[in-house]
Amino acid sequence: MSFRNQARRLSMGFALLLALLAGCASAPQPAPDAVEDVIAAEMKAQRVPGIAVAVIRNGQVLKASGFGSSNLEHTVPVSRSTLFQSGSLGKQFTAVALMLQVEDGKLALDDPITRFFPDAPPSWKPITVRHLLTHTSGIPDYDERTLDYRKDYTEEELSRLAFALPLEFAAGARWNYSNTGYVLLGILIGKVSGKFYGDVLRERVFVPMGMKTARVISEEDILPHRAAGYRLDGGALKNQEWVAPRLNTTADGSLYLSLDDWMLWEQALRQRAVLKPASWQQIFAPVRLNSGRTYPYGFGWGLPDGRGPAKYQHGGAWQGFTTAYLHVIDADQSVIVLCNLAGADPMRIAELIAQIYLPSMKPAALNVLPDPDPPLTERVRALVEATASGRLQESSFEYLRVGFFPNGAAAYAKMLQGLGPVQRIELLERYALGDDTVVNYRVRLGSRLFQVRLTVNPSGLFSSYSLRADS
Repeated sequence: MSFRNQARRLSMGFALLLALLAGCASAPQPAPDAVEDVIAAEMKAQRVPGIAVAVIRNGQVLKASGFGSSNLEHTVPVSRSTLFQSGSLGKQFTAVALMLQVEDGKLALDDPITRFFPDAPPSWKPITVRHLLTHTSGIPDYDERTLDYRKDYTEEELSRLAFALPLEFAAGARWNYSNTGYVLLGILIGKVSGKFYGDVLRERVFVPMGMKTARVISEEDILPHRAAGYRLDGGALKNQEWVAPRLNTTADGSLYLSLDDWMLWEQALRQRAVLKPASWQQIFAPVRLNSGRTYPYGFGWGLPDGRGPAKYQHGGAWQGFTTAYLHVIDADQSVIVLCNLAGADPMRIAELIAQIYLPSMKPAALNVLPDPDPPLTERVRALVEATASGRLQESSFEYLRVGFFPNGAAAYAKMLQGLGPVQRIELLERYALGDDTVVNYRVRLGSRLFQVRLTVNPSGLFSSYSLRADS
């Protein structure tokens, strides 16, 4: 980068910082007590030790504060400078680093990834860089059965582990979340740039944007304001589980950012900084499947699905941390929530806060719909009863996220334990999502009401399953 370009980007970062400071001083503060009441209630209900929250509208900071403890052992409060792990919320930065390589002419989005991974199996030949970015490659997600989280893998070893995974579907045929794909993107960035992807981010994103504390996770460096991550084990708070240091640097979401860093990045997103306009258009374009239908996901971002106010959003979860970023497009309002507890639901907190400022964000009441497919409804009834009895079978599913069996199924069985058979089942929602159909039912078991949301794929099997208490 020339000195002139470097100076221009540093100046841009300084300008963004001034905009944030001006916003803090002049922006209106609607319903601050209501916001803090929501945060306090959710922290108590979810047992979150610490949380950082920012609300930004039209470039003005409406709220930016820390709550609770960043470190329970040392009773350190959360502040705007507290460093939280990003989890998958960091995937957007991997996408930006990749698009910088595209702009540099070092690769194209539709290049086959076997160009960069010549030892990949022949079945990978149809997979492109775009497929990795959009989770449409068919490469399965990794989990503890695929990786030993306590082993330091080299990039070559990680690549070979990925090569050994059987593809779930043909490239572009459907969408299924894959951390493995983003690990490979980080390795690919290194291959074409000659630099570790984290160094690309530091030099071309974090420093120019003034994000002084944003960085790849490091276990050995001394980092002021580093938060501790926690998990609940049998109802007791415990420290996060240990992950091998090198495995904690991969490009699927291994970043540290403070709330101040995120607020600077929010301004950069609004101004479409760092990249050319055409690159941002690609990032925020829904992926087109082989069928010709689109799926509401871009490059590291969930996109508007045609239901409710248009928004882009993403969440993250890793090693005792959970994060959420919600941007309501028409209102130009962002809510950023950072938590230091595994299993917390920061997106719920973000949505509740957004509703305080934007009443239109409150979901409409769901009414019972006429049932166009009674046989499917009976299958859902049987699925819920199998869940309650602990007899849920993997054969009912296809393309389900890894990790649901056995842990997710066991957790749902515990929720429904002892409630008996389904007494009533009512259809509340039915809509298309890519090539799939999403259905949402209200079911009664005993005296309890639950909502059951399932995705039905073209082969008639279930591809996602969520169960929650219905208030």
